[in-house]
Amino acid sequence: MRIKVDLVGGYYDAGDNVKFGFPMAFSTTMLSWSVIEFGGLMKGELENAKEAIRWGTDYLLKATSHPDTIYVQVGDPSKDHACWERPEDMDTPRSVFKIDAGNPGTDVAAETAAALAAASLLFRTCDPDYSKRLLNSAIRVFGFADKHRGSYSNGLKNFVCPFYCSYSGYQDELLWAAAWLHKATKNPTYLNYITVNGQTLGADESDNTFSWDNKHVGARVLLSKAFLVQKLGSLHEYKGHADNFMCSLIPGTPSSQTQYTPGGLLFKMSDSNMQYVTSTTFLLLTYAKYLTFSKQVVTCGGVTVTPQKLRAVAKKQVDYLLGDNPEGMSYMVGYGLKFPERIHHRGSSLPSKASHPVRISCSTGFSALYSGAPNPNLLTGAVIGGPDAQDRFTDQRNDYAHSEPATYINAPLVGALAYLAHSYGQI
Repeated sequence: MRIKVDLVGGYYDAGDNVKFGFPMAFSTTMLSWSVIEFGGLMKGELENAKEAIRWGTDYLLKATSHPDTIYVQVGDPSKDHACWERPEDMDTPRSVFKIDAGNPGTDVAAETAAALAAASLLFRTCDPDYSKRLLNSAIRVFGFADKHRGSYSNGLKNFVCPFYCSYSGYQDELLWAAAWLHKATKNPTYLNYITVNGQTLGADESDNTFSWDNKHVGARVLLSKAFLVQKLGSLHEYKGHADNFMCSLIPGTPSSQTQYTPGGLLFKMSDSNMQYVTSTTFLLLTYAKYLTFSKQVVTCGGVTVTPQKLRAVAKKQVDYLLGDNPEGMSYMVGYGLKFPERIHHRGSSLPSKASHPVRISCSTGFSALYSGAPNPNLLTGAVIGGPDAQDRFTDQRNDYAHSEPATYINAPLVGALAYLAHSYGQI
């Protein structure tokens, strides 16, 4: 069946040729938050960051252009993963998957609303018409997400799982999106929604992982700003919620529960661990900014943790990522003397059209996947999954858990790097 909707644009999430709407929306939200908090430090890169965000939001506007319908994915991942092809040679089905009132997807819909709302703040001054369009769409999409509840993993299980299943449910996205709409609209409706529903939506749960799947921690930190910076007393509890997360990260505090590798890298999961490193680093620096503004600290039992301590923990993580680690390996492609040369990425691992104009077929490309040769095309700036729990990294292309880059690894790092570059030598 032809849907007849324009879905040109957007991003492939990682090393494949599928447009997964869930991680794409989260990447857009985090890139926007990076600019909102640290854009003033980005100098000449600010316009590039805005352009990257607009590329994402242009696509999300298209994907939400039909009432009570969101097109959440382009490409059949099983068929895509059965091929190793350049995007230019792609001949796998460009199947389109959607959610609607009868087949809801609160998680992906609310994350899309969050992305549109966050981006609307960026464009408010420089492109007010575009900003209004983003915000109006965000309001409509959030209403749809909240009204028609259910996880997109249920109706679309065969096509979104196990790739981007919504493992944490959709409550976190509702809280996260409401927080962004409160920030973007200042409409008391959203503050009331957060106040009434916060606990039900998991505001005080102890899930201390921030990722494309689980937004609870991000929502806590974002809402703490309304209390710490905007002095909104009704959200005072979110400082406590955010403090609990920070205490879980700091070694030596009574509630410390985060694993670190022997070399000092935060370690959450073996599959694409660096995404948790960059998202957590962003939250550490952002929360430190809010605390500094309000002249507050974090109290972890009897231990006081200052904003400077949070920044020091964040800096250590970024230093590790950029090469200060037992392997002496920068996990950002193209940065440093030693970096990954065999990343799990189709376009990077196969020869360019310029050097090899003849089509490379679906199965022929696998010779590149299993080759020991370095990738012919440098995906400069991409950050990959990273080392294992013992700081080891083998740089093998078919080891996607450690060698695959992703937009949601890079997006939060943009803000963190802007801050750290600006404050170099001052932390």
